[in-house]
Amino acid sequence: MIALIIGNGGREHALAWKISQAPNVSKVYVAPGNGGTATADSIIENIDLIEFDDLVKFAKEKRVDLTIVGPEIPLSNGLVDYFQKNGLKIFGPTQKAAQLESSKDFAKKFMVKHGIPTAEHQTFSDIQLAHDYVELKGAPIVIKADGLAAGKGVVVALTLKEAHDAIDSMLSKNIFGDAGAQVVIEEFLDGEEVSFIAICDGETVLPLASSQDHKRLQDDDLGPNTGGMGAYSPAPIVTDEMHEKIMKQVITPTIEGMKKDGVIFKGFLYAGLMINADKQIKTLEFNCRMGDPETQPILFRLKSNLYDILLAATDNNLSDFTAEWEDVYSITVVMASHNYPSKPRLNDEIHIPLMVNENCFIFHAGTKLKDNKTLTSGGRVLGVTAKAKSLQEAKNIVYKFIQDIKFDGAQFRKDIGKKALDNYDSIKSS
Repeated sequence: MIALIIGNGGREHALAWKISQAPNVSKVYVAPGNGGTATADSIIENIDLIEFDDLVKFAKEKRVDLTIVGPEIPLSNGLVDYFQKNGLKIFGPTQKAAQLESSKDFAKKFMVKHGIPTAEHQTFSDIQLAHDYVELKGAPIVIKADGLAAGKGVVVALTLKEAHDAIDSMLSKNIFGDAGAQVVIEEFLDGEEVSFIAICDGETVLPLASSQDHKRLQDDDLGPNTGGMGAYSPAPIVTDEMHEKIMKQVITPTIEGMKKDGVIFKGFLYAGLMINADKQIKTLEFNCRMGDPETQPILFRLKSNLYDILLAATDNNLSDFTAEWEDVYSITVVMASHNYPSKPRLNDEIHIPLMVNENCFIFHAGTKLKDNKTLTSGGRVLGVTAKAKSLQEAKNIVYKFIQDIKFDGAQFRKDIGKKALDNYDSIKSS
């Protein structure tokens, strides 16, 4: 079997790494890929293509059996629809289904319509009405760009000044372009965030392991929002009881709601959730692809053949499959470039020591190869990932290895996993 993965981030490196392990997969192409997929084993190969026509032509010429879309932008631009029209198998939601992620206003209206718990909110394109609303509601309050903003379109405003500044930035200064032409303003929710991702074939839902992302740049959840600075799996707050509750209140109603609205949702469904002290769930957002960096620790624990599962989902046969997990904790710490997330510096040389620990792996994101050197090429550079029987041990492994990875201006959080270790006795004693 031949697979094609669309994207160039850490998520796509992890997908390529996992799918290449399938005994029935002989080749994995990554378009366009990164420095990590360029130097992987002989099964994985980068192709420098991004245009839809070129990708379709390539998939036909190479007789690709399944294409998997990593990032959100190709989904929102209709890549799945385009492949399907050309008779090619592809895993991911259609452009219409991907509106769950590409428009926060669409997602909010969908949740209200189908009784999926979410925060109180209003959508604005008029700047004065937006300012009036935050004056009425007060702070803290959350300002979100309606469209896709690479994970950076959310401002948690702790003061009214921060809220007004965020509105001005999006609606007046247009820092996110068309993505910020509307803003969703919603109530601030307190609690613990969880990433819950499932594979869907339109009817059957196969949930993956839970995980917890760390959005803020700095330790103790300080600094600006990012695409994600680290994650671990599983998330201890998602007990068996909570898992069932999430499926019943969020995931199943979403798939059923899409069907009622005449849309079949086939792909990864990612629910970003807030769980409060009373164990009540609110849905913060939907994504229509796997999270980055959550993909890395999740797939590092997965024992099952991911290619077979995704092919079955594409063919509407997901009910025949379950996912088997290694009974370990996995953690990913993102190393980012200087000045990320505002204006990352590029082309710094990266020095990575020889990997000798089979329980640790480095997934590349913003990297490229040039003159036999690995250079930074984006904001989030590497996702250093480890697994162990306990979260503390996995944390120790990953941070020990990070000490030996060098590039100028490297920044990373030093507290990934700390919250779980501090708050859950079951984790501390495992």
